[in-house]
Amino acid sequence: MGNRKVIRIQIGNKLIWQLTLLFLLGTAIHSQAQQEAGVFSKLLFVDNGDTLKYQILYPENYNPDEKYPLLLFLHGAGERGDDNKRQMNMGGNLFTKEQSLKDHPAIVVFPQCPVDTMWTARIKHKNEAGEWVFEFSVKEKAPRPAEMVNQLVESLIETPQADQQRVYILGISMGGIGTLEFLHRWPDKYAAAAVICGGHDPELTKNYRHIPIWFFHRRKDDVVPSHYSKEIYDKVKIGNKSTKYTLYPEANHNSWDAALAEPELLNWIFKFKK
Repeated sequence: MGNRKVIRIQIGNKLIWQLTLLFLLGTAIHSQAQQEAGVFSKLLFVDNGDTLKYQILYPENYNPDEKYPLLLFLHGAGERGDDNKRQMNMGGNLFTKEQSLKDHPAIVVFPQCPVDTMWTARIKHKNEAGEWVFEFSVKEKAPRPAEMVNQLVESLIETPQADQQRVYILGISMGGIGTLEFLHRWPDKYAAAAVICGGHDPELTKNYRHIPIWFFHRRKDDVVPSHYSKEIYDKVKIGNKSTKYTLYPEANHNSWDAALAEPELLNWIFKFKK
């Protein structure tokens, strides 16, 4: 992995930091102070001069001697920025509800993508009918923010408190597209996924057909047409009975309103193990 230094720094009422040294042989040394449990904390992940902002939640009654599932949440294009706050607009409160904290103690991570880039290198344009058409390129390496998110997840997985058999990913819109590309690029990490108004190339499902995925979309989505997720679902469901597809009859793009309110969403995703 090279002689690289990775630093995680918490920003808040307390200065709590975590330092990871990645040596030539890939050895990692972690020094972690106590996190405030049950609330999201703002942190920085710094690698080779690049910075990824993110927020992280540790369970209530957090016990460093126990193992917890790890969930990665990828936000949509509208939440990009550098304030380390906007990425929490959709989905953040889902994990801090009293019932969620009680029923699903987990380590939850919300990274923020900068405004000038995305989780994927996809290109979009409108066809003659005025519908959005997406082109997905995975021949090159992942965009830098996605690469750093993957490094962050890897560093968290290496901690004794993370259950490596219970790592999950959930994304909305741009993050739903990103979720499918993360599954394509790094399929061995994740036990289950949820994709909300996302999509990708249905010819690139081979790597992750074994992973349970719950797809959500609105029938007349005018930003990411629903066929992009339906075509992938049709591929993945072959031999994967745990995969689900929920199509809402309403128009427009924001299927996350209904999807994140699904009472079984967290029960469903957290039940899976690799």
